[in-house]
Amino acid sequence: MIRWQDLHHSELTVPALYALLKLRCEVFVVEQTCPYLDVDGDDLLGENRHLLGWKDDRLVAYARILVSEEEIEPVVIGRVIVSADVRGERLGHQLMTRAVDACQQRWPQRALYLGAQAHLRDFYAQYGFVTVTDVYDEDGIPHVGMAREAVRA
Repeated sequence: MIRWQDLHHSELTVPALYALLKLRCEVFVVEQTCPYLDVDGDDLLGENRHLLGWKDDRLVAYARILVSEEEIEPVVIGRVIVSADVRGERLGHQLMTRAVDACQQRWPQRALYLGAQAHLRDFYAQYGFVTVTDVYDEDGIPHVGMAREAVRA
């Protein structure tokens, strides 16, 4: 059973912040052998939010939602991650469903954007994202920009 949280950055506890930074480092830096500065200054800004999935008090799924103050800018879903030891349990699908739902609930008039690892293009397409850029290199990993139109009233 996964316990989900959708938290404004001001609601993060120190242990939750530590857990999310640890998980991001384990996968994006160590597992993917991609040394980069994950702590980029965006985690604790403005209306940015964090989706956390806990299993037995251990963070196993996470995504970050970045919200620009510019209303014409899309909301960005990023740092989408599932711990290696629970992959195959469809938590990535649960996480993306929650991320898209959270964005539509809070910012229905805004498009969504994500920078996807290129091999995950079909996964994100299941959630209405379409490829909007050519493949580009980000820290040695092929990525594509993907967007989803805003919900129209």
